[in-house]
Amino acid sequence: MVRSIALGLVLLATTAAADQPASSLKLEDCRISVGAGAPGIAARCGILLRPLDPDDPGKGELELKVAVVPALSLEPASDPFVPIAGGPGQSSIYFYAGWSPAFERVRLQRDILLLDQRGTGASAPLACDVDGALVEGKYLAEQTTRLTEQCLDLLPHDPRYFTTSVAARDLEALRLALGYSQLNLYGILYGSRVAQHYARRYPDATRTVILDGVVPPQLPLGPDIATESQRAIDGVFARCAEAPACNERFPALRDDFALLLGALAEEPITVALQHPVTAKRELVEFSADHFTAAIRLLLYNPGTVALLPLLISDAADGNFAPLAAQFHMVAESLAESLSIGMHNAVLCTEDAPFIDWASVDQSAVNASYMGPVQLEAIRTMCAVWPRGVLDDDLREPLATDKPVLLLSGGAEPITPPYFAALAAVAMRNQWQVVGEQQGHGLAAVGCMPRIIAEFVSAASLADISTDCVQDAFVMPFFIDYTGPTP
Repeated sequence: MVRSIALGLVLLATTAAADQPASSLKLEDCRISVGAGAPGIAARCGILLRPLDPDDPGKGELELKVAVVPALSLEPASDPFVPIAGGPGQSSIYFYAGWSPAFERVRLQRDILLLDQRGTGASAPLACDVDGALVEGKYLAEQTTRLTEQCLDLLPHDPRYFTTSVAARDLEALRLALGYSQLNLYGILYGSRVAQHYARRYPDATRTVILDGVVPPQLPLGPDIATESQRAIDGVFARCAEAPACNERFPALRDDFALLLGALAEEPITVALQHPVTAKRELVEFSADHFTAAIRLLLYNPGTVALLPLLISDAADGNFAPLAAQFHMVAESLAESLSIGMHNAVLCTEDAPFIDWASVDQSAVNASYMGPVQLEAIRTMCAVWPRGVLDDDLREPLATDKPVLLLSGGAEPITPPYFAALAAVAMRNQWQVVGEQQGHGLAAVGCMPRIIAEFVSAASLADISTDCVQDAFVMPFFIDYTGPTP
């Protein structure tokens, strides 16, 4: 989910009223892609100037990166489709370039409007030279505190103004600057929080909302990460046991998993890997922390889930290279696409302060394969990180008559289907769709691109069948590295 983009120069300064439109926003031809060497998508790009503090323009300005992928119609609708990336900390422009096939049917009639949220992509990124292990909770408390303080010292801007509450105002300023009538919002994971808050704050500017991997506003993220990931890996064990070919090939999968976790906790190993780009062989450490991080990251996608029994079994037999290689590829991709400073700005303002630590099911967390390390890392980091701008209603369920489509993967390791039900309690015009055995992000699965396009076109799902979602392909488990059993 990474790409470069050519930028056109832009705007005159916004006024002190934070959501007033810029007097001009110049867009120029550019191409967006998922990274160097990847095919580009033709777009129109520009920079939106926004005050660091929308209520005090004297604190300086930020340059926010904008891209518009034009509709294929010669007479497009006046309400564009707006994908909002997750993370928090990922670029919406990069996200769209990677997922664009899922939204091509929507683009037949509507522009795709992309805004890299402040702190992400090329929008005043809150980057600091700290690896993703900090977020994964791989350091002792003292080291986590020190690294967090170092990260804060390296940030180019005050992180207190990089929260969802401010981001919603940026998006509205962009809508006004480009003269769109309303927005059709799509938010994935954390992006679903942004979409809900925009719809709450700007109901007249919202036409439809799609939430994919739903984050309910009233539930802080953090306490459920370990237990939901444990539920997901338990689901993999159960599904393998029910599949004759998988069960025959990996009859002791759950036991192998437990033995691996225990052995690596006792003593990390060194694995020789061939770098996928340079082809150079290198020695890397692989510990219990790397193992748990690998499992957590690979659980997001049904394609990598299909590899898990084989990777676990091979590692239990002493061949750690395939699992370690998968981990390093996924972890490097995540590190490249995630802005840790913006991630922490959101987490430490909107989630950590609202965790009721006394009510956390610590026994369930401790019993999970991840254990408490990541949850403790959140507590430690956010004890140092400054709290930012927070609207009083950000954590309230979205009460709306606007049409809302809520999508969930049945095997999702972080935002399970019941999260969508929680988010929908005050929505009066909503539909919930669950893809059984599907993972993180349902938009590109099976017939969902068609359903999304029809929902956006009709601003309703009342007359649209979603039965085809249950027929979507789920990758069978790999029995060996040639692929799954036919």
